[in-house]
Amino acid sequence: MTETQETSETREFPAAGRPSRRALIGWGGAGLALGAAVGGGAAAMAQAGDDAEPAAAGTGGAVAFHGAHQAGIATPVQDRLHFAAFDVKTDDRAEFVAMLKDWTEAARRMTAGKAVGEGAFDGLAEAPPDDTGEAMGLKPSRLTLTIGFGPSLFDRFGLKDKRPAALVDLPAFPGDNLERNRTGGDLCVQACADDPQVAVHAIRNLARIGFGKVAVRWSQLGFGKTSSTTPDAQTPRNLFGFKDGTRNIAGTESGRLAKFVWVGDGDTGAKDAWMNGGSYLVARRIRMNIETWDRTSLQEQEDVFGRDKREGAPVGKAEEHDEPFLKAMKPTAHVRLAHPDANGGITILRRGYSFTDGTDGLGRLDAGLFFLAYQRDVRKGFIPLQRKLAAHDALNEYIQHVGSAVFAVPPGVRDSADWWGRTLFSEEA
Repeated sequence: MTETQETSETREFPAAGRPSRRALIGWGGAGLALGAAVGGGAAAMAQAGDDAEPAAAGTGGAVAFHGAHQAGIATPVQDRLHFAAFDVKTDDRAEFVAMLKDWTEAARRMTAGKAVGEGAFDGLAEAPPDDTGEAMGLKPSRLTLTIGFGPSLFDRFGLKDKRPAALVDLPAFPGDNLERNRTGGDLCVQACADDPQVAVHAIRNLARIGFGKVAVRWSQLGFGKTSSTTPDAQTPRNLFGFKDGTRNIAGTESGRLAKFVWVGDGDTGAKDAWMNGGSYLVARRIRMNIETWDRTSLQEQEDVFGRDKREGAPVGKAEEHDEPFLKAMKPTAHVRLAHPDANGGITILRRGYSFTDGTDGLGRLDAGLFFLAYQRDVRKGFIPLQRKLAAHDALNEYIQHVGSAVFAVPPGVRDSADWWGRTLFSEEA
């Protein structure tokens, strides 16, 4: 910790306890926000409030907060999602950095199942509560919070020279029909949990406490995870009823994570070394034309994916995890086109979720896949893969990409003195 950090943080965050109510009021009544939970690799489970004690995933326990990498990437995929992209409203770098520190401190509490600050009812009756309160009495539910910085953030705060070379603006792909109000963002937070109220509570508090400094640009709720990072687990099904991504990187595969997901020393130079240990996230809102799909024959559905619908097995195989024989599939089959063997080894880590958001006004459900993909370099991962899929995939007849964003996801919060974005914003780092 630098001398500056010691002066500011120990003054407002006494070592003996949590921030005082007086300190919070002194910050303009904003209180604390929540930040990204972090953990290394396949993040260890922890009891609420204790990062060291393991707990089973099914008990509603907490995910370890500190680590070399942020949690919510290689962590076993939770059942629910609330994803939000934000626009930055302040031009004051110090104010923005202070907000990141506030988020981080609150994240330590939120991901442990504790209330933000002094909670929803303790503290001064004359001031707004520190916590909105709808998660009171609920378990941590394996909540993880993962932050990312969008390309547009680097036009602010003197960060232009620190924009990573790999953080490129995504090109226009054939068939894209992107909606402006579902695209882009200066930064994002991905909240994943097994209880939807826990995930929504997290984003709600972030937006509320960041008022005046950040504002929600767009957000997306997700359910029914469509991918898994757990070894040998059955692959979940998407809204088309198919398993996809059966060979997703598992959270325990440290070798594959290092090769395909985590940014390493060899990927960065002097300007973007702050990304070492981080990753790059592509988020895409993919609308599924489910009414058309539901009137399509089973044989065509299976030909489109290159899988058996019953087991999820590749064409000509018996089990979903069997090695596919790509030449047995149609040349336009999704699995054949997306498989690493057909793309020079390109591999990404997927954490997608299904969504339904009412109707489109024409009697059709607004439903589909909220696609989340982590990778070591977008230029070598998502972009070449999507170019190929956009040009040849038979699945394109039934889907359309309507929202898009890309973010640089920094490394994890190492310890109690660390904070979100320190490696980017601190010259000492």
